[in-house]
Amino acid sequence: MPALACVDAAVRPGYGLAWDGSLPAPGAFPGGTPAAATIPTLFEHPAPWSTDLSAALYKIDGWGAPYFTINGAGNISVRPFGSATLPHQEIDLLKVVKKASVPKSAGGLGLQLPIIVRLPDVLKNRLESLHSAFHFAIQSNGYDSHYQGVYPVKCNQDRYIVEDIVEFGSPFRFGLEAGSKPELLLAMSCLTRGSPDAFLICNGYKDEEYISLALMARSLDLNTVIVLEQEEELDTVVETSRKLGIRPVIGLRAKLRTKHSGHFGSTSGEKGKFGLTTTQILSVARKLQRLEMLECLQLLHFHIGSQIPSTVLLADGVGEAAQIYCELARLGAGMRVIDIGGGLGIDYDGSHSSGSDVSVSYGLDEYASAVVRAIQFACDRKHVRHPIICSESGRALVSHHSVLVFEAVSSTVVEPESVGQNLAYLLDALEDESRAEYRNLMAAAVRGEYDSCLVYSDQLKKQCVEQFKDGILGLEHLAAVDALCDLVARETCATSRLHTYHVNLSIFTSIPDFWAIGQLFPIVPIHHLDRRPTVNGVLSDLTCDSDGKLDRFIGGRGSLPLHEISCGLEVGGYYLGMFLGGAYQEALGGLHNLFGGPSVVRVAHSEGPHGFAVTRAMAGPSCADVLRVMQHEPELMFEALKHRIEEHGRGDDGGDITGGLSRAFHSMPYLVYSSGDESMAAEPDEAVVPGVYDDEDEEWEIMRCLSM
Repeated sequence: MPALACVDAAVRPGYGLAWDGSLPAPGAFPGGTPAAATIPTLFEHPAPWSTDLSAALYKIDGWGAPYFTINGAGNISVRPFGSATLPHQEIDLLKVVKKASVPKSAGGLGLQLPIIVRLPDVLKNRLESLHSAFHFAIQSNGYDSHYQGVYPVKCNQDRYIVEDIVEFGSPFRFGLEAGSKPELLLAMSCLTRGSPDAFLICNGYKDEEYISLALMARSLDLNTVIVLEQEEELDTVVETSRKLGIRPVIGLRAKLRTKHSGHFGSTSGEKGKFGLTTTQILSVARKLQRLEMLECLQLLHFHIGSQIPSTVLLADGVGEAAQIYCELARLGAGMRVIDIGGGLGIDYDGSHSSGSDVSVSYGLDEYASAVVRAIQFACDRKHVRHPIICSESGRALVSHHSVLVFEAVSSTVVEPESVGQNLAYLLDALEDESRAEYRNLMAAAVRGEYDSCLVYSDQLKKQCVEQFKDGILGLEHLAAVDALCDLVARETCATSRLHTYHVNLSIFTSIPDFWAIGQLFPIVPIHHLDRRPTVNGVLSDLTCDSDGKLDRFIGGRGSLPLHEISCGLEVGGYYLGMFLGGAYQEALGGLHNLFGGPSVVRVAHSEGPHGFAVTRAMAGPSCADVLRVMQHEPELMFEALKHRIEEHGRGDDGGDITGGLSRAFHSMPYLVYSSGDESMAAEPDEAVVPGVYDDEDEEWEIMRCLSM
């Protein structure tokens, strides 16, 4: 007999049922098991669990190859040289986090989480792989020129990233692209140590000062190209070049008809923000011809849109642009470079599909081959010399080399309230229509009709909510109905127990694209992947906004499989990693709730016992740092608070309060938790990094120079 008993004698016949607090278990209903209950869950997989099952569950082999895998200890491992990485060269990400976060006294660096782990070896491999893909496509197709790309610094302007790209790209004549005056200044400075042939592409809206800077760069023997985004910029370029006596090299951005759908294609096409129409292109060419400067026009640039989903669309856009390039060459311009812009996408969800903004259906080799063939086909038909191929690949270069690691500090789950045996008493306050819905619900439950249970439960809840709004139903009665409906949903498998994991992170600061445009990134526990995840969870950040949560994940999931932390299993912390976030997130992140950026460690492969060395480490911005950005003056704030302590004559405890205030200004805005597990720290001599905050210092040295 099902869990629902017969009619209780104390309950008015016709609408009350005695109740033991549960519904029949799935499969035990006379009416059969509902369809929802027959779908196996990830947690029902036969034992034992394995790292291979975790890799499949989190799609690591899809989005992570060839740089991320799971090692025998169940931790995420980094393969710094991609597919060429040998087993002993892999870097255990958990060991890196422990090295960075445990106190100095235990051999660590004493950095506070969240933390960004930068992997320059991965960055170098990405750059080499991109160049290799184009080199192979050029050689195999008999293309009569070469490839030399540029990195658009807007993707991540961090000094060490830009310097690494210039250094790693020097053998390939790899350059930089700037879109503003400060970006141009940093690009000029970095390229003084790069290849003399590397391009410095100047994009974006320009005024006379911007153009003067670009011409100065050319006078310093930097291979600078000023790309016209608007027709009227030409006049400023001509006038400024005459004033300075520097002959410019000019490019122009074409506004193509080709575009792709979705968020990342919205900036392309005829209605795009940047670029010149065919009429304007002709106007620029003719004006340069009249000025006897047509040979200065040497580059054609276009941009189909970021994250191009397929090579079919790519080839269509490149083919259209190649025709414009050939026509400009026919008109007598000194054309020598075609800049295909950005758009080389990455597979965020590992699905290798072209139907969304978070995946692409091609790899580097297919991308390069499509570009080379489309340009070659157009040029050969028009008998035009093959141009140098330039691309502005940022996302594809830097996304993989950066991992954001953060800690889940607690978890909660909403359990259905016990309905209890006094349900009939509470239902006395319901109106007849609601009583009928309750009666139908109980009858459907006895018959095992799950679909009907859900329908009646939903109708009952809606009616009772309206009665509560009208003042007819009391709070206790509404709570009882809510508990009943939640229990029905859970027992019929219409919903599951969803845990909320509270993470020491600001989504607005560190993952702004998720909040702003719904961009999904792979998020995975970086350890315990040899164990079965037992709960489904969403991630709630530290901020005071309801939007501060991660409740959508790759694969169309509304929750993330996680390991239980409420039982004290994770004494050393439960660490999660957000991958493929090296592009844009740091540059776009703001100071919501005055949470600053994470700490940063730069980790390179080493032949030492742990396989890595921390070559640079920086603590994240302190409370004083973020306050100063918003025009506050921490030194004056500190002095005002000290004065208040003295005014109130705090006596013996005044020094303690002053010291506590000093430490608060000096600390990061994020929560501080002791890892409780210092045994996994790397040896103290593995990396000695200057500039890391010493948590043993009692004096706030920065107070003496805040006003300087």
